Parts: sequence; C-alpha cells; structure tokens
Amino acid sequence: MEKNLSKPFSVFLLWLLSQSVLVCCQLDYKFYDYTCPNLTKIVTYGVWSAIANDTRMAASLLRLHFHDCFVNGCDGSLLLDDTSTFKGEKTALPNINSVRGYEVIDAIKSNVEKACPSTVSCTDIVAMVSRHAVYLAGGPYWALPLGRRDGRTAGSVDEVSQQLPSPFEPLDNITAKFTSKGLNLKDVVVLSGAHTIGFAQCFTFKSRLFNFDGSGNPDPTLDASLLQNLRSVCPNQADSDTKLAPLDPITSTRFDNTYFRNLLNNSGVLQSDQALLGDNTTASMVINYSRFPYLFSRDFGASMVKMSNIDVLTGQNGEIRKNCRVIN
Repeated sequence: MEKNLSKPFSVFLLWLLSQSVLVCCQLDYKFYDYTCPNLTKIVTYGVWSAIANDTRMAASLLRLHFHDCFVNGCDGSLLLDDTSTFKGEKTALPNINSVRGYEVIDAIKSNVEKACPSTVSCTDIVAMVSRHAVYLAGGPYWALPLGRRDGRTAGSVDEVSQQLPSPFEPLDNITAKFTSKGLNLKDVVVLSGAHTIGFAQCFTFKSRLFNFDGSGNPDPTLDASLLQNLRSVCPNQADSDTKLAPLDPITSTRFDNTYFRNLLNNSGVLQSDQALLGDNTTASMVINYSRFPYLFSRDFGASMVKMSNIDVLTGQNGEIRKNCRVIN
C-alpha cells in the first residue's frame, strides 16, 4: 500500500521540481499549462473582439509588442503609466499619440486575473496578443515559449528615442539598432514585413511627397500613382501631419507578402521600407519573400520569437503585475 501511495507523490514531486527549474531558469512552451490552462482561449477571444471592433487594432497590437521589446527588453515597461514621480516610455515622443491598444491588454489581463490570479505576466500577454493579432489578420501562428516576468521600472525618454528604430533613419542605423538587440539583417527585412498591415501618420513620409532631400520635388523613386494617392490623403499642410495612410495600400488589413511586392514596384510608403531595395543583400531577401509567401510566414514567426526573447526577465527577477499600468 505504501509503495502505491508513494508513486503518485513521487511523480508530483518530480513535476513540481521540474516546474521550479523552468520558472527559475528559462522560458517554456508549456509554462502555464497547469497554472492557467484557459490562458490561450482568453487571449484569443480578447484579440478577436478587439479586431472585430477595429480592424486597425491587429497592427497596433503587433507594434505595441515591438516598441516594448526594443527598449530595454520585453518586460511590459511600455504599459506603465506616468506618475507624479515617474515618467516612462508610454509618453516618450515615438510612443505618445502613436502606440495604441493599451485598453485591449487591460481587458485581457483583467479576464486572465479572474481565471488565474497573479499568475500570468503582462509581458507574456503582450507577446501572445501580438501572435494572435497576426494570425487573425491572416498571418502565421508560431510556437511561443512563455514565462516572462514584468519589469518594475521603464526606460527613460532618451532611451526610447535612442533604441527604437525610426522611419527617418538610413538602413545602416536601423540595422545597428537591431544588431544591438541580438537580431540580424534578416530580422530587419522579415520584421519590416509587419508593415503589410497598419497605417502610418503623414508626417512620417510627407517629405517624400513634396520636398525630398530638400529639393522641393518628390522622391523620384516613388511610384507616380502612389504619389498622387498619398498627396490626396496628405496635402502639403501642417494640419495633415497626423492623418493616416495605409502602409500596404492593396491589402492593408490582411497579413500577407504584398508588402514585398509593393517594394519591388517602388510603392513602399516609408523611405526606411523602400531603402531595403538599396542594399544587395536585403534586396535579394525582398525578392524571395515577394515570390514565396510561405517563406515569409515561416521566417516571420521565427523572427518574432527572437524578438520576444530580448532581455526577458525570468525566475525571481521582475514581478507578475496585477494591473499592467502600475507596478505592484
């Protein structure tokens, strides 16, 4: 009898020890299987509801994840609200009035807390949300290791400007910022493909329409038809700066490889996107992804996993926030 009783206890003890190792040392694909078994369902429904209400939200949620990870790692610090004694990433110039979707994360986190209190980090929720946003927009679904914890502070305003790639920078600068995060030139091209969905504010590309390189003329490489369309959306007036234009005018809400075909037709909206054709190595990748959608889908998932692992907190580092906007 003792032998029969001890066996299940031994199995439980081994499982408990294995979970401790995972918690303390690494991310794992089954991290919440026992502690929050309905997590994926909760996240999926939350993202589906958000996109059903606003088709732009898929791109916004993907961008939110990118902006969080590129400033001092994937730690949910972008979600923190400013206080009287704390000014964080959310209100830095590249993020304020630009990054959106915080309320979607709040709603999903609230439902997760009801199901599994103090168990799932805001950072893991953001990583899962971006994956589901891509998938529900018609893109790939990738296996995602979990177990990230939330940061207790945020990057400074200067760190946001220094670390986030800008649409006004040359390709070499953008590549250097990717490299500093453990990513490479291939990741630059693949993750730029996220611009197959979403919109850009006019000020991010308006110089290409009216005064490229201070010449008083438009960018000569920009497709004439696209130039005309963008000028109608973004007239040469200051009050048009915050108007929106689709980054992929053909399939702006569907995640596919049209973005790369657009580049080959000189129809990249952002100069930083079109610049991918100015380098032989990146240009060859653009051509391959324009021809083989499966290749893009496969590589995009792989690059997203790499990005979501930038300087993550695990084990006893960081915390599991109960409210994503404030530290515990």
